Amino acid sequence: MSVDPMVYETQFFGFTPQTCMLRVYIAFQDYLFEMMLVVEGVMLKKLDGIPDCKVSPSQIRKCTEKFLLFMKEHFDKLFTKMEEMLLQLVLNIPKNVLLPEDRVQEQCPYSKEEFQALQDELQQLQRQCRAEAAAEQELRAELEEQKVVKAELEKILQCFDALESICRENGAGNFKESFALLTQYSKKLQDVLKDVKEKSEKMKQHDQLM
Repeated sequence: MSVDPMVYETQFFGFTPQTCMLRVYIAFQDYLFEMMLVVEGVMLKKLDGIPDCKVSPSQIRKCTEKFLLFMKEHFDKLFTKMEEMLLQLVLNIPKNVLLPEDRVQEQCPYSKEEFQALQDELQQLQRQCRAEAAAEQELRAELEEQKVVKAELEKILQCFDALESICRENGAGNFKESFALLTQYSKKLQDVLKDVKEKSEKMKQHDQLM
């Protein structure tokens, strides 16, 4: 069998010429074996009709196998020549023939260096696309977080609006001023509680000493 990959022929035919020849070889070989079996069967049938025949079926089988081996050796030699002829004259695309789908290469030829440059540019664009996709994913995640924060802020603003409405209904005036006043009162209460706690601890220590 030929070792030439015949890539262009494979592109045109849709199968490798070597595979085609291998299938033809197997088909011829199968037909040869079947023919030998038919011949052997005919010979055995004819011998059964001859009285006192000294040729046994095992001898017929040995003769058939020898004849089959002889035919196979000659068939292999003939097939090798046929294969060379078919691969050169039938299943071969001449070097000067260009397939229709490859005519664009004739119109826009390029060198190996240009092809490599295109490959490098393509890889760079692929990396940029992956980086942009990752950045877009991060932006989407950040946008989702901002939506959650916005929802929480809207809840807080609603609480402030409710408190301001309550202050107005009770004549407390501006909510900001009331909130600042409440903050001052809260700080004073914290200071008073702290002072009371310190005095209470001192009294406990005094009672323990007494």
